[in-house]
This record gives sequence, structure tokens and C-alpha cells, in this order.
Amino acid sequence: MLDMKRLRLLWELHARGTIAAVAAALNYSPSAVSQQLALLEREAGVDLLRKSGRTLELTPAGAALAAEAETLLAGLERAESALHRARDEVSGTVRVAAFQTAMLAVMPEALRALRERHPALRVEVVQVEPGAALHETWARGFDLVVAEQYPGHSAPHFQGLDREPLTRDPIRLGLPPLGAGDPRFDRVAGFADLAELPWVMEPHGAATRHWAEQACRLAGFEPDVRYETADLQAHLRLIASGNAVALLPGLVGARSPVRLLDLPDRPHRTVFTAARAASGDHPALAAVRAALAAVAAELSFA
Repeated sequence: MLDMKRLRLLWELHARGTIAAVAAALNYSPSAVSQQLALLEREAGVDLLRKSGRTLELTPAGAALAAEAETLLAGLERAESALHRARDEVSGTVRVAAFQTAMLAVMPEALRALRERHPALRVEVVQVEPGAALHETWARGFDLVVAEQYPGHSAPHFQGLDREPLTRDPIRLGLPPLGAGDPRFDRVAGFADLAELPWVMEPHGAATRHWAEQACRLAGFEPDVRYETADLQAHLRLIASGNAVALLPGLVGARSPVRLLDLPDRPHRTVFTAARAASGDHPALAAVRAALAAVAAELSFA
């Protein structure tokens, strides 16, 4: 009889690529992971792993077993969901990954509602960028992810993850309050007036940075990016203090002191939740999704 915990380690190695990554994800030591995989090989009676340079990779037999392990893990999730549906109270722990603006604009009120309605439910939230969060949810590091994607930049898709839309978040131009900085800020009426003004953007590699740069280039200029930070609250402070302009999604710009100017074609980003389909019927997961959807539905970006 193959041990399910060891099968999980084999699948984790398939998903994460290295013993060190598996150990870090599951809070094991690398040597403990290696020992358990060696025991699984002895149980299986066939080579599951082979060395490739300084790393281990799965043999064809190991890859086939990892695929079966994924099916078994999904079955265990469905069984756990069925048990929780038989209970009168929503309980358990849901681990959520969310990007920064969702943490600030959506999560606090959703957590308050969940605390009042389901006191036996524990929700743990970690701020993680969408691409990494989607992978970790697929890899069972999280149960649910709140993610985003910008126009023309689809977030990564992982087999076995479902997606539910949360909100369409308009993208607008953020300008300093009148009189807060260079008089040229006050005269901005559209993209054509931004060519000589300083910008704040996220670092290179972020979908938001690429989208903002492309928007400027399509308007006929290269943006003067003087400030780089992934913290969108810092973007707001730099704009409000008269130092920069930026493209801001509605979740960031709402209730802020900056001026917001609509863009041509009114672009928007999509905010969505994703979870493993095998756990989609779990009452705790459904409760968290419902609370997030209720808060998102009440948001106004007018």
C-alpha cells in the first residue's frame, strides 16, 4: 500500500521542481523530504527519481505516479468538502492569497462580515502577487486567491483552478490636486499633456508597468518614470504631494485625495477569485467567496 503523505511529496516535487522548494513549502527539512521519497521508491519497487546534474527529476514512472497522486489529492479534497457540507456550522480554515489593493479595499470588510456570520471559521490572508498566488493555490499552498489581470495581459492559467469574476475595476489617470505641484499638472486634459511630466510606476516585470508604458507609447511618448515602487499606496502619496502622475485602478484611487481623469475607451482591469475545482463546494470556501463578492458589489468608482 502506497503512503498518501509520500505521494503528496512526490506530487509537490513535480509541482515545485526541487527538494528545497518542497521542504520550504511544507515546512520540512530537505533531508526529511529526500528520506520520505526514498521510502516511496522502495514501496513502489521502481525508480521514481533520477539525477539530472545537481537536481532530481521524475522518471516516466514517477511522472505517471505523480499524475495519479494529483487525482487522489483532488478526491481527498472533495471528500473533505462533503463532510463539511454535512455540518450545521461553517468552520475550518481558509488560506487566502490576495494582491495589495484587494487587501486594502475588499478584504477588511469581507473579514468583518465573515467574523460576524461564521465565528467558527478561521481565515488567514497573505499578500502575494497574482502570478505567484495562482501557482501556490494550484500547488495547494493556498485555498483561494484574489487576483487581477490588465487589458491584454491574461493572468496565468493552471489546470484544475476555476475562476469567478469579482469586479471590473476602471483604470484612470491619477493627477495631483489643483495647485499641489507643477502648474502643468493642473493643465492636463488627456494623455497628450503628459509627455513631459514625471511618472510613478511599478517595477519592470509587473503587468501594470508594461500596460502603463504601452499606453504612453501608443499616445506617442516615452514616460519619464522617476519613481518606481510596487506599493500603490506610495503611488497615491507621490501623486497627492504633487510629485508625479500615474495610471490608477479604481480600488486604489477610490476615496483618495488625487484627481482622477477618465481615459479614452475607459479601460479596466478584471479582479477575480480562483480556487481548486476539487474544493469548490467546500462551505468555508463558498462563504469567503460570497463575502468578497458582496463587498465588491457595493464598491463604487463613480
